[in-house]
Amino acid sequence: MKKFTTLLCILTISITTFSQKMPGIDKSPLDMAYYPDNFAHDRKFAPKLIGDLPAITRVIYSRPAKREREIFGGMVKYNEVWRMGANEAVEIKFYRDVMVKGNKVKAGTYALYAIPNATEWTIILSTDLDQWGTYSYTEEKDVLRVNVPTEKTGEVVENFTIQFVKSTDNEATMKLAWDTTLVEVSIGF
Repeated sequence: MKKFTTLLCILTISITTFSQKMPGIDKSPLDMAYYPDNFAHDRKFAPKLIGDLPAITRVIYSRPAKREREIFGGMVKYNEVWRMGANEAVEIKFYRDVMVKGNKVKAGTYALYAIPNATEWTIILSTDLDQWGTYSYTEEKDVLRVNVPTEKTGEVVENFTIQFVKSTDNEATMKLAWDTTLVEVSIGF
């Protein structure tokens, strides 16, 4: 009888556990961008990732959707620090020392923020990692601030997007786009 009662308890717990609903899919799914963009899927052995340093940078971010909302100057306030995207602040990793818009940045991992306005954004690199939103953002942990002009996209970009494109043999451009706004940040290596 003890074995039957124990088995019945285990089954009840298992059924209860598995019958609970899984949380829904995140409305702002996580994404990742590399430069060079083929780095992540062309590598056969992850342990060699740093060995010959083929990667320059990696960005991990969430991709909220526009969903017919006013984005810049509306949901994303002008002249306020923005985490770029949703959920946790964007994380950018440089696998080697780089030049961000002409400013030297040491290899390492940083939080990436912006202060947007209609004509330009201030791009911020901070050492304060693992932050949800900008609630605990502090300017004292900034390692870099650069201003970049905004441009209009040819069409609406529904989900916040970060991509890298090759500019020259020694430089890439990080493109950040959402709604009809695009900013570009040069990264030299």
